[in-house]
Amino acid sequence: MTDLTTQPVRNPFADRTVDVANAGRRIHPWRVVVGILLALVTVQILVFLATNERFEWPVVAEYLFNPSVLMGLGMSILLTIVGMVFGSILGTALAAGQLSDFRPLRWASIVFVGVFRGVPPLVQLIFWYNLAYLLPRLAVGVPFGPELFSWPTNDLITPLTAAVIGLSLHEAAYMAEIIRAGILSVDSGQRDAAAAMGFSRWHSFTRVVLPQAMRVIIPPTGSQVIALLKGTSLVSVIAMGDLLHSVQVIYNRTYEVVPMLMVAVIWYLVVVTALTLVQRRVERHFSKGMTRAAVARRTVERVEATA
Repeated sequence: MTDLTTQPVRNPFADRTVDVANAGRRIHPWRVVVGILLALVTVQILVFLATNERFEWPVVAEYLFNPSVLMGLGMSILLTIVGMVFGSILGTALAAGQLSDFRPLRWASIVFVGVFRGVPPLVQLIFWYNLAYLLPRLAVGVPFGPELFSWPTNDLITPLTAAVIGLSLHEAAYMAEIIRAGILSVDSGQRDAAAAMGFSRWHSFTRVVLPQAMRVIIPPTGSQVIALLKGTSLVSVIAMGDLLHSVQVIYNRTYEVVPMLMVAVIWYLVVVTALTLVQRRVERHFSKGMTRAAVARRTVERVEATA
């Protein structure tokens, strides 16, 4: 009698060879249908843009590089840079304040972030532009004491300064939350290890915590830069000469509203696309270590699985 327990079990698929490298991808019918629908929608949109005479593309081409439009574009980019720099600096201080053990500082930072995140940026711009209604003069002096210097508010709060203050404070509130989330994403063991190696708190933060936190901070920060660029269009309500205000001045004179708006749309898309490409490169730079670690981890897992 044959002992079945000692006989090797034959794999019925052992003689079949599978060429994984040359194996074709399985075709999903619903993906084909969705792809065809998207292609049809894209073609329809392109035909609409090309055949609708009311876009007046010759007018768009005429004003695309108009000096006043380019000056407005430059002002929008300048406001984005200034607002982002000031907002990031103040946001970093607010993030540190929210993580501080000193309760008055922590609560003051939390209240600041809550207020300036809760009030719409358009309301903030109008408020700062009309600050002279509340404070006819801005003074520097001893609290509840004599004034040392004072200036008329209308001389200081111009459309430019109102735009910078409003956009910077609004951006600082969002950047505070982004930076705080990035710092909290780093495991506390990293700080303990840095302290065990003799690092000071500053060196521990700048050399250990911050480089790892940047992987979390960079993606939403790039989105905030793009959002701030588009948000500069709000300063047109306070007669600030940004891109939208520049095209508004032209179409108020020529009554060519749609083509001038298309000029603004094209420039916004160009700048946002450039910012997106820069964001992708920065993200790849700060994710190098994470990518290598992920690849090494997957390699180890595959080796252990085949062992």
